[in-house]
Amino acid sequence: MRKIAVVNMKGGVGKTTTAIHLAAGFADRGARVLLVDADPQGTVAQVLRVRPTETLSEMMLGAEADTIVLRGARPNLDLIASTPAAFTLDAQLAGVVQRETVLRRALAPLTAYDVVVLDTSPAMGLLTYNALLFATSLVLPVGMEPMALTGARQTLDGVEQIRSLWPEHTLDIAAIVPTGVNLATHASRATIEALEHDDRMRDVLFARGIRQCIDLTYATAAGQTIWEYAPRSRGADDYTALLDHLTLSTGGTDWTAYGQNEISQAVVRPA
Repeated sequence: MRKIAVVNMKGGVGKTTTAIHLAAGFADRGARVLLVDADPQGTVAQVLRVRPTETLSEMMLGAEADTIVLRGARPNLDLIASTPAAFTLDAQLAGVVQRETVLRRALAPLTAYDVVVLDTSPAMGLLTYNALLFATSLVLPVGMEPMALTGARQTLDGVEQIRSLWPEHTLDIAAIVPTGVNLATHASRATIEALEHDDRMRDVLFARGIRQCIDLTYATAAGQTIWEYAPRSRGADDYTALLDHLTLSTGGTDWTAYGQNEISQAVVRPA
């Protein structure tokens, strides 16, 4: 099982978009995928146009994970959704022993998946610690502005802290992913240059990045992935390339290329 957390301490850098597209992309390549929304904003269910009856909060508080999973958010793709109720989990889990590993223990019985992708909040809070102590690799989206770069560096500081406190836990950087890239602007060029010169990021930089693409915004508004909404767009091309990059860089299974599965046509649920 591959366990990938999508993390950056800065909001608005494309974490949820990236998490959804990694999950949907691997699912369409034939992998059995679980997408876990560990962000209390609960955006994933809204984007995928599904209505969960139970959520991450119930699971973190003791409900069996198998009863929380929403099956078939897309073909091959199941979801554990979140809602703003998760904002209170820090207080509700205050007295729990090893509360940083509640998520890992809760998800342990779910062994049927090939890939688990976790979306996270823009803060190194309890849920993010739980996500990072479950995941074995992380993808770090970086928007094209200085605060996103600062958030990336703060995230890597947090990863180093986790490695020092839990040395037995494997947590690798799978990819640093520039998002919203427009090389015609100084901001994009300067941010890419900074990433290329950063000792902790340059060796795992997905240099191509995800280019600015208005179709990604339209796809989200329509409750679709970019491949469902605009399969010939630059956003579709870039996220396909990121999936290829992750498959090759981590030695993962070479699943069928996106769109070649008979089940690739997802059902979009009404809002």
